[in-house]
Amino acid sequence: MLRLLVLALLLANAGYFAWTHGLLADYGFAPAVQAEPQRLGQQIRPEAMRVLTSAEARQIENEPSPAPAAVQPAPECLQAGLFSPEQSSALRAGLESSFPIGSWTLESSVEPGRWIVYMGKYSSEDTLNKKRTELRGLGVSFEALVNPALGPGLSLGHYASQAEAERELAKVATRGVRTAKVVLERPESRGQLLKLPAADAAIKAKLEALKPQLAGKPLQACQ
Repeated sequence: MLRLLVLALLLANAGYFAWTHGLLADYGFAPAVQAEPQRLGQQIRPEAMRVLTSAEARQIENEPSPAPAAVQPAPECLQAGLFSPEQSSALRAGLESSFPIGSWTLESSVEPGRWIVYMGKYSSEDTLNKKRTELRGLGVSFEALVNPALGPGLSLGHYASQAEAERELAKVATRGVRTAKVVLERPESRGQLLKLPAADAAIKAKLEALKPQLAGKPLQACQ
C-alpha cells in the first residue's frame, strides 16, 4: 500500500512538471500564458534605457532644482499732483523724453477745499497732549492736521463743505467740546494731474529719474 502511495506521488509530480513546462500542450493541457505583447509595441526606444550607477544616481539627487520663474507684478494705475503750469511744463518735458507714448497723461483737475472742526493753536506739545487726553475721555475722535501751519492743534474731522463741518461742530458741542471751531484747512486748488494708467515694472523703473520734476508730490494709487 505504501509503495502505491509513493508511486502515485511521483506520477503526480511528474505530471505537474510536464504541465507547467508546456510538455503537455500538444494534448490540450497547458497553463494560461501571462503575457501582454501589446505593451512591447508601445515602448519608445527601449534600447536607450540603461541602469544608473550609484554614483550617477547620487549626482542627480544633489543637483539643485531649477529656480521658479519670477512672478511679474500686475500693472497698476498711479497718479500725482496737482502741478502748477510751470511744474507741468517741466514734467511734460521729462515724460516725453523718457516714457512711451500713451503710458501717461497730464489732465486738468480740481482738488476741492477741505474744512475741519479745529482745536488749537496750542502753546506747546504738553498742552496738545492734555487736549488729546480730554477728548479720549469724552469719547471724541481726532486726527492729524494736513496743514502744518495750524499746528500744534487737532482736527475732529474733515469735510468737503463749511456747512457739513458746522453740523459736526454742533454734534461735538453736545458731548462737552467747547473750544472747537470750523476753519478752512486747505483751499480749493486747480492744476494738472499726472496719471500713469498701467504702470508696470519698466515704467516704475523710469520714475526714479523723474523725481525732480515731481516736485515732491507722491505717486499714489489712482482714485
